[in-house]
Amino acid sequence: MKTIGLSSPDILRERLEALAEPAFRQFSLSLLPTLPPERLLGVRLPALRRLAHEIVRGNWRDYLQNASDQSFEEILLQGMVIGLIPEGPQTMFPLVEAFLPKIDNWSVCDSFCSGLKLARRFPNETLAFLLPHLQDEREYTVRFTVVMLLLYFSAPEYTASTLALLDKVRHEGYYVRMAVAWAVSVCFAKSPTVTAGYLSRCRLDDFTHHKAIQKITESKRISAEEKALARSLDRGLRQIQRPAVPGRATACKP
Repeated sequence: MKTIGLSSPDILRERLEALAEPAFRQFSLSLLPTLPPERLLGVRLPALRRLAHEIVRGNWRDYLQNASDQSFEEILLQGMVIGLIPEGPQTMFPLVEAFLPKIDNWSVCDSFCSGLKLARRFPNETLAFLLPHLQDEREYTVRFTVVMLLLYFSAPEYTASTLALLDKVRHEGYYVRMAVAWAVSVCFAKSPTVTAGYLSRCRLDDFTHHKAIQKITESKRISAEEKALARSLDRGLRQIQRPAVPGRATACKP
C-alpha cells in the first residue's frame, strides 16, 4: 500500500526529491524572498496535495510526530496534512498551535490557512482560538490570524467585528501589514458601505491604509463606483514610508 513508509522522513524525502523540478524551483525562489534557496526543492502544489491525501489515509499521527522540517516542501506538506485531518477542534487546535512556529514565509502561511476548512464547521470555536494570536510577537503567526479572518470571517455578518479586530493589529512586519490591507480589501468587496466607514476613521498606519485602497481599486470584484468611493478615502499623502521587505530584493506575495 502506498501509505506504508511515508511516516519515515527519509522515504518521504526521496519521494519529494523525485518530484522536484529544477525550473519550477527557480521560479518559486523569485516569489519567496525570505526563504534560503537551499531549503527549496521545487515540487509543485498538486503533487504535494496528492502526497498529503496519501498520508491522511495512512497513519497521519506517526507522520506528524516524525516529520522533518528540513525543506520548504516538508513543512508545507505538514500544513496540508493537518488541514485534511477529519477531526474536531479538540484534536485540531493543538496541531495548529504546534505548527505555527514552523511558518516562516507567506506561502506556507496562506496555504495552511486555505486548507483549514475546520473554520467553516466550527466558526465560534475557531474565532476564539484565533483571537489571542493577533497580538503575538511572531510575524507569521499574526499573518496566519489575519489571513484566517479574511478567508473565513469576512462575510457581511462578520465584517464589522473583523474590521474592529484588524484595527487592533500593531505588528510592524511587512507581511502582517500587507495581510491586513488584503483583509480590508476583501471586507470592502463584501460590505463596501461598512468598510468605507471603517476606512474613514480607522487607526491603520498610512502604508497599510494606502495599500488597502490600492488593493480595492485593483480588484475585479468591485464596481467602478465603489472604487471611486475608496479613492476618495485615501489620506492623500505624497510620501508614504514603505516598510523594508525582508530577504532578497525581488517580487513577493502581498
